[in-house]
Amino acid sequence: MTLSPEVLSSRQGRVSCIALNRPDCLNAINEAMVIALVAALRAAQADADTDVIVLHGLGRAFCAGDDLTAHDAPTVPVDEGVMQARIDIMQQVSREIMFGDKPVIAAVHGWAVGGGLEWVINCDAVVWSREARAFFPEIGWGMFVTGGVTALLPRLIGPQRTLNWMLTGEKLSAELLETVGLVTRVAEPGRHLEEAMALAGEIAAKPAGVVRALKRAVNLLDRERIEKAMATETASLAACLLDPDVSVRVAAFKGDA
Repeated sequence: MTLSPEVLSSRQGRVSCIALNRPDCLNAINEAMVIALVAALRAAQADADTDVIVLHGLGRAFCAGDDLTAHDAPTVPVDEGVMQARIDIMQQVSREIMFGDKPVIAAVHGWAVGGGLEWVINCDAVVWSREARAFFPEIGWGMFVTGGVTALLPRLIGPQRTLNWMLTGEKLSAELLETVGLVTRVAEPGRHLEEAMALAGEIAAKPAGVVRALKRAVNLLDRERIEKAMATETASLAACLLDPDVSVRVAAFKGDA
């Protein structure tokens, strides 16, 4: 089943497989992809024949983060409320992953950058190709992170390491991510999707009602804290995107790329 050109969806047994499909730009995130991904996640969550969801990227990477061509300076004035509404659509991807009943497994190869890395962190399990790398570029561009990671990461890896990763844009390896507990399994290159589907099959073989209850129970206490963090992220990123200096920084980065 194909929902849009940017996001492809299919089902194998009790597992729905959702693929980011902008391989020519390493699956960089644009508005059309975000809208399609929300729709694909909702459809999989609503599908009575799906028990587990696998999210991956086609081509050479999982997701290279924001498509910077979408961050040119606005040609017409945009107020903060409008900007926040646009950002909240992206935040909805994270809500669908984290707060939907069915487990979501990320299968990661190549790069997982910025918003793409944030979606991975949102997932219930992660199969990471040994060659894959990740980093947070947002602060260097004068932007802000999303996906509730300002609440999630300090709990998972500590506030000092969280700040270091985000402030420096440190490149993160499979080995490091596994050591700090952000990766469920490390796969040999080329086997990330195969191993993610195998893990999904293991989970799908369990009683579905109990699996969903377990996910709800694990996430229940954190949901209010994560939602508050996401509201702060949205407001902060909206203010950043309205700052003319951000357009200058992004233009300089595109010129160097």
